[in-house]
Parts: sequence; C-alpha cells; structure tokens
Amino acid sequence: MRYSTEHKAATRERVLKEAAKEIRERGPDNVAVAGVMARVGLTHGGFYAHFASKDALVKEAIGTMFADARKRTERIDANGDPRAVLRAYVDFYLSPAHRDSRDRGCPLPTLSGDFARSQPATRDRFGAGVEGIASRLAVPLAALGYADAQAESHALLAQLVGGVALARAVGDPALSDAMLADTHTSIVARYGLESAQ
Repeated sequence: MRYSTEHKAATRERVLKEAAKEIRERGPDNVAVAGVMARVGLTHGGFYAHFASKDALVKEAIGTMFADARKRTERIDANGDPRAVLRAYVDFYLSPAHRDSRDRGCPLPTLSGDFARSQPATRDRFGAGVEGIASRLAVPLAALGYADAQAESHALLAQLVGGVALARAVGDPALSDAMLADTHTSIVARYGLESAQ
C-alpha cells in the first residue's frame, strides 16, 4: 500500500519527536530504534523507509529538539526592549521549572556531554543548535551596545547552561536552588537587568 507524501512526512515527524524524547531521557547512544518505532505504532522494518541509519535518526532528532525548545521561548523574542528580552530569557532558563524539565527544556544542559563524544556530523548538527541559541541571545546584547555580541552571547550561554547542568547534577535541593539563584543574580547584575521585567 502506498502512502501519500503528506502521510510519510507526518509519520517521519512523529518518529523524530519520539526519538528526540528518547535522546533526552537516555542519551544519543542509548536510543533503541525498535522502541522508538513501537511507540509510534510502526515496525522496526518501517524505520528504513524514513532513515538510512540510527545515526541519521539521531542527527535529525537533534534539529527537532532545538526546534521544540525554540517554540517554548518564542514569546521572549517578541518583546522589543532588549533588557526585557534578555531578562525574560534568563528568568526562564534559570528557573526551577526549567531545571526540573529536562525532557522539555533546552537540550544543552542535558546532552552537551553526550554529544561531545558523538560523530563529527552529529556534533556539527548539535553545534548548529548551540549557535542558533547564541545568535538569538546576541540580538539583545547587540542592542545593549556590546561590540562583539556574538562572543558575549557564547559566554552568557555557557554560564546559563553550566548553571542548569550543575543544579540538576547535585543531590541537595537547597544547593541546587542556590546554584540557580546565584547564577541568576550574577547574570542580572552583569548585564544591568535589575529593573527589566
């Protein structure tokens, strides 16, 4: 039985979303193709109608993860005041809700270490997602007068990601909350965002 192009594209999207979920939960090396396909109601054999290999699936699912994360923060981009834009992003990123939502939030704190050991093509795809986030942060930084806004956005993103990654990793809830709060206070002070809401 032949399926329409639209049906095939919709099925592929379902597989990518399920694979992205599994990557977040288990890491890219532990993705089980048969399990992903079963959860979307397809057989393992049907996988090859959509992807050449597990590596190809992982590479494509990275794009899905970053697209999903971007949808969750689109409202931040809509505000024209650069201080408010930056403050909204920092408030979201360093929130307990984001820390506790590793399956839905930014993939960087959860998966950076995993992808550091991946194949070059997969790392390149992950790097494109990193650069996409940095470029979004560079827009308000440029509007605030930073001469090299892209370089500044890399430093800011590293601090955001590190703050969330460490807050997730420690076992003491009070220490985890303190890491988020201290990172937030440091960034807000550095960029003069105290009055921006």
